[in-house]
Amino acid sequence: MTAVPPFGLLHAPDHWRTVDFISDLHLKPEEPATFEAWARYMAQTRADAVIILGDLFEVWVGDDAAAPGSFEAHCGGVLDACPADLAFMRGNRDFLVGSDFLARHGMRDLADDPTVLVLGAQRIVLSHGDLLCTDDVAYQQFRQQVRSSDWQRAFLARPLPERQAIARQMREHSEAHHAATAPADYAHTNAELARQWLQAADAPMLIHGHTHQPADHALGTGADGHALTQVVLSDWHIDARTHRAQVLRLSADGARTRLDPDAAG
Repeated sequence: MTAVPPFGLLHAPDHWRTVDFISDLHLKPEEPATFEAWARYMAQTRADAVIILGDLFEVWVGDDAAAPGSFEAHCGGVLDACPADLAFMRGNRDFLVGSDFLARHGMRDLADDPTVLVLGAQRIVLSHGDLLCTDDVAYQQFRQQVRSSDWQRAFLARPLPERQAIARQMREHSEAHHAATAPADYAHTNAELARQWLQAADAPMLIHGHTHQPADHALGTGADGHALTQVVLSDWHIDARTHRAQVLRLSADGARTRLDPDAAG
């Protein structure tokens, strides 16, 4: 049995009546349409808070990459312009986003994955989702390595151009691995582990991204007889041929809606 990790805790302020969840935008300068759709959504959202559950960026090699004029700095400007409260949980592509960058742009740091969100009378488990993909043993070993403070300290000590080159190599390796592997082998979540998380957190709902397979999954019932639900967020990919983007909006009264970003304002 996989051990249940310790949970972080986020108590929603009283003014959070609606909360939006997004993940897996994989923002990069090579996909300007995705960036523009995100910037438009962030400026117009009517939600009281936006919680980003990882992989906002395709890659993040350190906060010093967000130098004036950089793509990362432009993303910071979008964060600054958002009227909603912001919270961020790191994903597998942007696990090196630092507390300095988050503080600079007024974002709550959800450093613990998973974290329990208390919204009104609701308890919701939040995760990026990669910890649930236990079948991908090689990735889990890699994740454990790169999340260690020693590895991160050594990596961030390298010159920025060297880090950017290493990140390009890692992306190419990841893309080749995914191209050669059936999605079920690397993007399949462990339903039993998801149930364990919910039961340990005394929560009926888990929200996560990572798998790029948006859906609602019934996970049976908890000890109290309430239904357990796993809600998977959409990734975002917009170009001349594809428009794939979703916002999950949750209200303090429990209403849940999936929206096109342009309808979320």
